[in-house]
Amino acid sequence: MAKSELEQVRKIAIALPEVSERLSHGAPSFFIREKKTLCNLHNDHHGDGRLALWVPAPPGVQGELTALEPERFFVPPYVGHRGWLGVKLNVDPDWEEIAGIIEDAYRLVAPKTLVKKLDER
Repeated sequence: MAKSELEQVRKIAIALPEVSERLSHGAPSFFIREKKTLCNLHNDHHGDGRLALWVPAPPGVQGELTALEPERFFVPPYVGHRGWLGVKLNVDPDWEEIAGIIEDAYRLVAPKTLVKKLDER
């Protein structure tokens, strides 16, 4: 795992209300209230050669981004059919954009009370 990319994702995710980190299926993963998955970080998943963030995305986002920029975005296995987005981190990541993607995922998955906490910051 590329340490700097993990540190960047960690910094973004842990800053959100009630997010914690633990390994899930061997991958560093971030959870809301220890239950709901916010995102996972995968390094060379089953030999795919990618360092990537897997994150739930609002309806339509996965299709739009994977069509517009397939060099940066992809449909991840296992969760792609549920609208999750794969973000390649070994292709010059835009960390401001990635922070926005993670926040969008948080708003999609987190309980309304936590989204309200985020909005009150």
